[in-house]
Amino acid sequence: MINKIEININNLPLIEGLRVRKFAGEADFPAMITIIEAASKPDNQQVAITLEEIRHDYQHLNNSDPYQDMIIVEIKDTPIAYSRVEWYQEEEPNDRIYQFFVHITPEWRYQGIEDAMIRWSEARLLTIASDHPLDSERFFQTYSFPQRPGFNQILESFDYKIVRYAFEMSRSLVNIPTAELPKGIEVRPVIEEDWRKVWEASIEAFRDHWGYSEPPENEFESYKSSKYFQPDLWQVAWHGNDVVGSVMNYIDHDYNQKYDRKRGWTESITTKKEWRSKGIASALIVSSMHMHKALGMTEVGLGVDTNNPTGALHVYQKLGYHEDKTMFTYRKTL
Repeated sequence: MINKIEININNLPLIEGLRVRKFAGEADFPAMITIIEAASKPDNQQVAITLEEIRHDYQHLNNSDPYQDMIIVEIKDTPIAYSRVEWYQEEEPNDRIYQFFVHITPEWRYQGIEDAMIRWSEARLLTIASDHPLDSERFFQTYSFPQRPGFNQILESFDYKIVRYAFEMSRSLVNIPTAELPKGIEVRPVIEEDWRKVWEASIEAFRDHWGYSEPPENEFESYKSSKYFQPDLWQVAWHGNDVVGSVMNYIDHDYNQKYDRKRGWTESITTKKEWRSKGIASALIVSSMHMHKALGMTEVGLGVDTNNPTGALHVYQKLGYHEDKTMFTYRKTL
């Protein structure tokens, strides 16, 4: 039995049976997965979220209490949409980001529900922000895709503007290119004692990237307990005992099974700042391709910020990756 606590929010459309309530705990997870999967189809977003994965994610939220920071929208007791808010502090230029998302099933889109959910999200984030010092720039933030033109128009009617683009890219594992590590750099298997060291080196390498936020202390333990933590697949470049680059590969077996794919992911690609532009990332990616192919994969994928300051997009294109999908980051000043 789900404990449904109804709440009132402003500007709801007049739809029979429409109501809004608070998050009711794990009992809501199956309905949330149903909403995400239904929403992903017209948006051309392939998702494979399991009950175990969403439970893990909600056990490791930061700066977000779903019992206060989330709403479920129902039509005649059936959940059809939900939103959640959170916030984080960027390290440079020290902006504070107040973030939300809106998931809604296709048949209930563009009838005024999204507008009401955005207004609730902004109001909740303003309440959270009121307890924070006025020592930085502050922005509302959310994400969308080209396949959601109607939602994008709604965001823009609220004065949101696209500030960043990201690509999901992939390439076949036929005709893998060649790339060599510079002299004095070696790749060796990652042992358990090195897990934290490799992760910390990756975090440090991301420090000068757009939107970087210092991870909370529990972030590594959260990552370790997730399905994406597969250190036996990592490709790590060492200079003596120093980590100078890494690709933290994984295989999402749920994704592959659901979509009948054989894809490995070459993700969290980083190079230590003073070792950049020496071919380390390219060599590690090529090594990752060979590893994934040996494991039976037929393609690899990754995500990239198109304005990455290290020129990562050009590196990936040179290695044969091509754009599959685009994601927009929308922002608005508080």
